[in-house]
Amino acid sequence: MPKIRAKGKRKSSLKGKAPSRVANGPSPAIRDARLSDAAALAPLSGQLGYPATEQEVRARLERLLGDPAQAVFVVEVGSELAAWIHVMDSVTVESGPAVEIRGLLVDEAQRGSGLGRALVERGEAWARERGVGTMTVRSNVVRAGAHAFYQRLGYAVVKTQHAFRKRLA
Repeated sequence: MPKIRAKGKRKSSLKGKAPSRVANGPSPAIRDARLSDAAALAPLSGQLGYPATEQEVRARLERLLGDPAQAVFVVEVGSELAAWIHVMDSVTVESGPAVEIRGLLVDEAQRGSGLGRALVERGEAWARERGVGTMTVRSNVVRAGAHAFYQRLGYAVVKTQHAFRKRLA
């Protein structure tokens, strides 16, 4: 089975299972996201329940890709983007430094193939490269499949909470 290879300026130190469903097709590659990925990332975000236009995703990527405390990695399978992860390095007064998975999406047709695991491992490697020893992720209470996925990867539920939002404009 082929291993996921890394492309781009950041090196990947991925170990573990290679994706199973894409084994007979093109070899998947993890790389840094680019502004030109906006058109492919927009419909993927819609699969997560956050519809966005190409222009909205491009504007978000412009902010994220210019911030050294954040990274967005994508998985290419052939010429198609099949998955992405957004990770953010932050420090809080109450709990110290951690890298948080801010978003993870694997195309519905590729779920269960190992791409999500590979992206989480890439995010964890990015955290280690930065000297951060804690990873966190938040997941909506209705996403039971995501909860099971993260638990299989060694993540533990540490609390439940309410999320509040106020529009300022």
